[in-house]
Amino acid sequence: MTLASERRPAPPPQRPSDQRPGPGGNNDQPVEFWSTAAIRSALQGGDIDTWKGIAAALKRDPYGRTARQVEEVLEGTRPYGISKALWEVLGRARTHLEANERAEVARHVRLLIDRSGLDQPEFASRIGVAPEDLAGYLDGTTSPSASLMIRIRRLSDRFVKVKSARSAESN
Repeated sequence: MTLASERRPAPPPQRPSDQRPGPGGNNDQPVEFWSTAAIRSALQGGDIDTWKGIAAALKRDPYGRTARQVEEVLEGTRPYGISKALWEVLGRARTHLEANERAEVARHVRLLIDRSGLDQPEFASRIGVAPEDLAGYLDGTTSPSASLMIRIRRLSDRFVKVKSARSAESN
């Protein structure tokens, strides 16, 4: 015979790791909707599944609300345990996102150069940058400023119009 006090409670039903309830939070809310207090509580006393949910939210949006909350909670903490792991997740997610963004800009710049019909040295000259700088934009090691992106697009548009006018004249 087992006493009621000796019985173990049934484990809670499993939910996806990014849907686990924040301490004191709504069971149906994703991590992205937790309060900063819920994030703090989860980091201090959560379990591995809760921490995985927070890490998944950081990977999905490394500059978003949850990332800012985690930064706030972890600011000034010793870098060990879950705090060290989440700092690393956040750093890697941001590095990965930034590399993807530079690659996307590189594809866009390449498309605009190809569309213009100009070769790369001529294109670089006409936008006022060194060919080495343009090469950096194309391989994704650096990204042009917003104003330079506008200049690149305008130059490409201008040469598309010139090519259109020439083909219309020859027909």
